[in-house]
Amino acid sequence: MIKLEGCFTAIVTPFRNGKVDFEALKKIVRFQVQNGASGVVPCGSTGEAATLSPEEYLAVIKTAVTAAGGRIPVIPGVGTNSTSKSVEMVKKVSALGVDGLLAIVPYYNKPTQEGMKAHFAAVAGATKLPIILYNIPGRTGVNMLPATALGLRKKFLNIVGIKEASGLLDQVSELINGADKGFTVLSGDDSLTLPMMSVGARGVISVASNIAPAQVSSMCRFFLDGNLAGALRAHHHLFPLIKTLFVETNPIPVKYAASLLGLCLPEPRLPLTPLTPKNRAKLKKSLAAAGIKRCS
Repeated sequence: MIKLEGCFTAIVTPFRNGKVDFEALKKIVRFQVQNGASGVVPCGSTGEAATLSPEEYLAVIKTAVTAAGGRIPVIPGVGTNSTSKSVEMVKKVSALGVDGLLAIVPYYNKPTQEGMKAHFAAVAGATKLPIILYNIPGRTGVNMLPATALGLRKKFLNIVGIKEASGLLDQVSELINGADKGFTVLSGDDSLTLPMMSVGARGVISVASNIAPAQVSSMCRFFLDGNLAGALRAHHHLFPLIKTLFVETNPIPVKYAASLLGLCLPEPRLPLTPLTPKNRAKLKKSLAAAGIKRCS
């Protein structure tokens, strides 16, 4: 069973001339391993999974598993706005040597809470792997309520946690108050990681750790070890950079930042477009202020 604690990086999918750059992907995963990330999450929102072909999607996950080499868990994003397609996806990914799955609330359809329950019941029944629910209303158009998530946990013990990106701290408290010890809440918003941990979250699935894995991991570890002053310093040190990383739609800015570190090209896939020159200057300034330098 994976230990859901600390910093799990929602890694970017690197492209070169419109195709997945698998050598860069290996470098990205090794960078995370070397800098203390608790795990990597390929093929999520940050990984532009919605733009990958089925063949690319599976190849990215296979490459991440190989590059991680069992040193840290690989927990890929799964799920579509079709329950049957999501179940098929879960079965295929479960056979790739991954350690768990991050399953997003169906998007665009805007399911009811009952629809979410039925969807995740089908997903959970299709695998024995640990499942982390992914609640991100800004992307899906609907909010999974705490009662829904906790009810699913009671019925399916392989549902072991939630990436909570609603931005609602009261909702985080409701989840933690109602959860058993086997269910973990992780932040889905970098700027709210420390506030969420202060009410019981155990870490983050992070965008910022694509470029600052050691720093985000240290902030989480400081808090978990009881070093609140250290965690607070780390939060405020990273906060300006985190805000700049979302100056345009994720992952546009973080991909540009990763390119400055020599990890990959700054190339997103349409309909996303490269970071504007104005925001490139802002991001360079924020990186310098945070002490983030090019990888060796």
